[in-house]
Amino acid sequence: MDMPNADQLEYWSTSPSGVKWLTYEDHLDAAMATALDLVLDRAALQPGERVLDIGCGTGASLLAAAGKVGPAGAVLGLDISTPFLDRAQSRADHAGMRNIAVRQADAQVALFDGPPWDVLISRFGVMFFTDPQAAFANLALALRPGGRMCFAAWGGVSDNPWFRLPFEAATRRLGTAPASDPDAPGPMGFQNAGRVTALMQAAGLDAVTCDAVDLLMTPLGTAEEVADLCLRVGPASRVMTHFEGTQADAQAIREDLIARLQPFATPAGLRIPARINLFEARV
Repeated sequence: MDMPNADQLEYWSTSPSGVKWLTYEDHLDAAMATALDLVLDRAALQPGERVLDIGCGTGASLLAAAGKVGPAGAVLGLDISTPFLDRAQSRADHAGMRNIAVRQADAQVALFDGPPWDVLISRFGVMFFTDPQAAFANLALALRPGGRMCFAAWGGVSDNPWFRLPFEAATRRLGTAPASDPDAPGPMGFQNAGRVTALMQAAGLDAVTCDAVDLLMTPLGTAEEVADLCLRVGPASRVMTHFEGTQADAQAIREDLIARLQPFATPAGLRIPARINLFEARV
């Protein structure tokens, strides 16, 4: 099987960092709930539509989309991680949603048989392709003529304290890890909206747009609890791993991060500003 994104398969299926998403599923789904709402609002899913969810992860977006299209519709979740898909299918079964199916595949090269799909959606699931243009061209083949795409990607680190603050706290303690290519596959890989829209147009998509949308992330828990999560998932965790940080380092980073998060505390919980690149296109 052709698998150009084999490194992503290994990361999200077997690496300790990737499978942590299973452990912290509830916390991460809550933090990103407003971004998912944004995608679903813009996608304007209608009863009876067929929806393809790329990088569906553990299933939050599948469940939400299935509720929008109803029993007459269908939602297929594609992901490269079998553990994530097992969890997503379990959630769908538990919810009694029979209009959900999942498939393990590399969406950059997957073959799509059967009836075409009406809509492609993704909540932070499309920034990991080694060749985004090829991936968009392939995904367009899965949609009917006139079908639409709507997906969310992160804006830059400077506009997203969810990434910036843990990174600052960790590097202040341990130093800065070697810089990576800002356009490389990864969470921030689609921060350059102009680059991505050009790739989408080169892939043959029409009516390509990108809106930078400011919203508030809604993580569960106090600043202390969110700091604990950020030490386990995300930039602080990666810096700790790179420098082989000690327990003392972790404690120092945690205390620094708590102080950085406190200004975002509200009576309803932490509300952390975020900037999302929302991409839309038609086939």
